[in-house]
Amino acid sequence: MTGHLHLLNFTGAGRATVFRMNCAVILLLTSGCFTWSSAVYATNRAAPKKLKYLIDPPVYAEVIGRRGGNVTLPCMLKTKPNYYKVKWTKLEPERVGPENIIMISNAHAFKPYGQVGPRASLRNAHTMDASLLLRHLQLEDGGTYRCELINGIEDESVIMELRIEGVVFPYQSKNGRYQFTFQEAKEACTDQDGILATYDQLYRAWTEGLDWCNAGWLRDGTVHYPIIRPRPVCGGELLPGIRTYGPKDKNRDRFDAFCFTSQTSGSVFYISGSFSFEQAEHACKRQFAELALVGQLYAAWHFQNYDQCDGGWLRDGSVRFPISNPRRRCGGLPEAGVRSFGFPSKMTHLYGAYCYR
Repeated sequence: MTGHLHLLNFTGAGRATVFRMNCAVILLLTSGCFTWSSAVYATNRAAPKKLKYLIDPPVYAEVIGRRGGNVTLPCMLKTKPNYYKVKWTKLEPERVGPENIIMISNAHAFKPYGQVGPRASLRNAHTMDASLLLRHLQLEDGGTYRCELINGIEDESVIMELRIEGVVFPYQSKNGRYQFTFQEAKEACTDQDGILATYDQLYRAWTEGLDWCNAGWLRDGTVHYPIIRPRPVCGGELLPGIRTYGPKDKNRDRFDAFCFTSQTSGSVFYISGSFSFEQAEHACKRQFAELALVGQLYAAWHFQNYDQCDGGWLRDGSVRFPISNPRRRCGGLPEAGVRSFGFPSKMTHLYGAYCYR
């Protein structure tokens, strides 16, 4: 294989000149920081209200699903008031305007709301079951949900998390580093079968090995980058963690993007050859497929352990290859990941094609 090789998933090159670090940024890596954070949290947290009608959730209520799948968010009654309604809401702190109601139900009617509502229903496995069944999960469905029992006198609720299982990948413009405004970063992720990642998703990716030295937008408009192995061009001697620039101007400031994707309904496969970009497109079409998106290749690598030691064109004009079993003759890097040759000239006749159908 020839060409200039970069590791796209676990290492990166670049220099960040300004950043802030605190206990949250270091991510509780030291016992002192952990103790301080825990003390503040315990002091400021109000004692939980004792529930009369609803059953308390587990200590940390988290439900995990994948894109396209179905999940049930549990909510159980231990006793019923004479008259009541059940309201399910997705809590979105950054949202401006009315709360994001999913559905309201009583003994006689069920009314869905918003984009999630048509895919939602009460499970009704028994008379005390107010659990929410969500079908055909989408990337945006991850987050915090509230089940609320309303009777006008003693309203009460329980809260739980829905986590969409997936993979975070850094994405850069074909024009080079730090080219995206916030809106352009959102669109770039969407174009590659993803969405902008959340901080929690980036943090989880960091714990799983993501080490990337270029700063990127996250969904809340903040800018960060994850470092496992500190080095002079990536924060010097600071501890490993999530480096942060904090909130940035969404219209003026420019960075890369951290995208998030999950499993796909199709499959990625490789066609060997020495294609130009246009020839690679035709090669996929002859197989009743199309060139894969970057997110689709990452999903295949993450969920199916896809391993192919050959550079291939993708639909955005980049050339990449996925490695699940690192070896010297496949880039020579010790970590698994999706390797990148960047965006070569589309007239280059060196690479195969990664197709999706």
